[in-house]
Amino acid sequence: MTVAALWRPLVWLALAFAAAWWLPVESPRFQAALDEALWLVRWYTREHVIFCLLPAFWIAGAIGTFLSQQSVMRYLGPQAPKPVAYGVAAVSGTVLAVCSCTVLPLFAGIYSMGAGLGPATAFLYSGPAINVLAIILTASILGPQLGLARALGAVVFALVIGLVMAAIFRRSEQDRQTAAMQVPDEAPARPIWQTLLFLASLLLLLVVATWGPGEPGSGQAAIHAVKWWLAGGLAIALAAILVWWFAAPPGRTVAVGAAVALVAVLVPGPEAAFLAGVVGLGIVTAGRDGELGEWFDQSWQFTRQIMPLLLGGVLVAGFLLGRPGGEGIVPAAWVENAVGANGLGANLFASLAGALMYFATLTEVPILQGLLGSGMGQGPALALLLAGPALSLPNMLVIRSVIGWRKTMVFVVLVVIMATVTGLIYGAIA
Repeated sequence: MTVAALWRPLVWLALAFAAAWWLPVESPRFQAALDEALWLVRWYTREHVIFCLLPAFWIAGAIGTFLSQQSVMRYLGPQAPKPVAYGVAAVSGTVLAVCSCTVLPLFAGIYSMGAGLGPATAFLYSGPAINVLAIILTASILGPQLGLARALGAVVFALVIGLVMAAIFRRSEQDRQTAAMQVPDEAPARPIWQTLLFLASLLLLLVVATWGPGEPGSGQAAIHAVKWWLAGGLAIALAAILVWWFAAPPGRTVAVGAAVALVAVLVPGPEAAFLAGVVGLGIVTAGRDGELGEWFDQSWQFTRQIMPLLLGGVLVAGFLLGRPGGEGIVPAAWVENAVGANGLGANLFASLAGALMYFATLTEVPILQGLLGSGMGQGPALALLLAGPALSLPNMLVIRSVIGWRKTMVFVVLVVIMATVTGLIYGAIA
């Protein structure tokens, strides 16, 4: 064994031992931070795993299984017309009300199928950032000026980040493109409109399941009142598509549907029925030959790759910064004092804090409302809005597993720098 190979693990062991030796378990703040970490993991599991992540894993698996690589490359690949590729990627968030973690399986799916790095990272940013509901909520609660600035900034960020990422890593992208072009162009198993309708039904299930309540009397509230009836109708349509177009076994599919309906009737709350539907989909597809079995395998692969990193990242983020409205090992007063002005330091701190924190969809607005009430400047508020929803510590860990550390760090640095500069400009003119 070489000296270098010996001392590196020894250094890590020594550091781990020292950390365990001086672990401040008797500190009330340390205990509170541990509580915040565990609370955040429980809250995240209850609020986002069943209705957000599980459908997203199935969608990502469906993209990898049923959507041909040539189709993805035609619209999002390196050789696709830039107005088409970046236009599709940059406005995707208008139909996907997803958070920075829910978008990850979808990003991994399109990237693994040959989407160019530029359009893929534009989609990665825009998915959680250009959320129409969040922008409307921002304008109604925090003011129309901040809402408009957020909307325009998010679209510009998605385009610029995608173009810069493609330019910086153009050589590695050329290698990916060369490899992808060697894949034989196989005839699709069915008309493309059937595949798109199938993917649309999965996406609509994700959107409906995560639909927020909205203001009383609004159209959003009216849809929310019947969201689970809509979800049930979409589930029936999905089952019919699987049987008629994808050769799912009719008897097993009907039996699973009846079991899900029975759970919905007998068990209060929508969580049990929705989870039963997800499990039932696994029963219909797992272990089968052909496309359905491959769909299950692809979805399971994304779940196995992403879920542990997400939960570990949520645990660390909760320990450092706490739940929304809570306080981790970093005192909340430090955050409030650091973003009280419109200078470079305040905007940079807001961007970095937003990049590390985990924001569920729409939760950034009430958090910012409280921070603005505590004296937060307008510039740092916009910087946090542009960096926070699109990034989080769990999000970064998963992105690294898909595109590597170098590309992940460039993506994160681009978001933080652009959010900081935009906050500075907005703070000067607001």
